[in-house]
Amino acid sequence: MDGIELIIASGVLAAGTFAFRFAGPVLRTRVTVSPQAEKLMARSAVVLLAALVAVTALTEGHEFAGCARPAGVLVGGVLAWRKAPFAVVVVTAAAAAALLRLAGVP
Repeated sequence: MDGIELIIASGVLAAGTFAFRFAGPVLRTRVTVSPQAEKLMARSAVVLLAALVAVTALTEGHEFAGCARPAGVLVGGVLAWRKAPFAVVVVTAAAAAALLRLAGVP
């Protein structure tokens, strides 16, 4: 890819992103969405986030990541659910995964 092509592609992507972000507030008063559709969109966002967490926690490349990473994610999830501070969640989840790997758990 040539340098000028990269600049053009970046400009097109920036303009498209701006158009999408600008369209929300502008079209909000013109487009009405039913309460059922709003509920469905909220649920779909949760499902997409859960799928992202599952794929990231369970796989490395195209293979299973082992048991230590999902266990660390589980520890972090429980702490987040219990409303622990973010830094505590991250450090404890990383420590749990590290300790399991140190103990020989893949």
